[in-house]
Order: sequence, then structure tokens, then C-alpha cells
Amino acid sequence: MNWNEYKNHVKQTDPVGKEILEEAEAEASIISAIIQQRAALGLSQRDLAALCKIPQSSVARIESNKTTPRLDTVLKIFKHLGLTFTVTPADSHKTGKSALTIAQL
Repeated sequence: MNWNEYKNHVKQTDPVGKEILEEAEAEASIISAIIQQRAALGLSQRDLAALCKIPQSSVARIESNKTTPRLDTVLKIFKHLGLTFTVTPADSHKTGKSALTIAQL
């Protein structure tokens, strides 16, 4: 059984495990979008931190998933990276879709 098969098995058989996995996947999507867009714009962590007026160490901790930033910090980072995210109601039991969408401005 590979990782994706295992995740699907857990999501189908363990409601608590499903919630944990979906939360981790949403967080990973946000972190990945930050890293990819920062790199695409040619910004260092230090550059992004200066734009957002936060310490470079905070950007490093966010990107390495060592801390969960506050929503206002995520919004500030997204603004300076030209990213937006939209949260919409979703019935994941019926659709299986994530309620999180990240888009580039």
C-alpha cells in the first residue's frame, strides 16, 4: 500500500484521522504556495520578511512548518506575494474536495 492509498484508507475508516490528514494537507498547500511564489518572484526569505515587516526567522519557521502563523500574518505574506486564498463551504463527505483555493493575483 502506498502513501496515497493509506491516506484514502484512513479518510474512509477513521473520522479523527481524516480530520487530521485534511488539516495537514490544507496547511501544506498554504506553505507550498508561499515557498513556490516566493521563489518564482526571486525573493529570499529575508526579502519577503522585509516586505511584510516581520523577522526573517518567522518566515523560515512558517516555511519549515515549525510554527502556525496567525491569519493576519498569512494574509500579509499572501498580499506581498500576489496570492489570494478563498475559503468556501464544502461538504467534504459528499464532494471529497478541499474547501481551500489559492490563486495568484
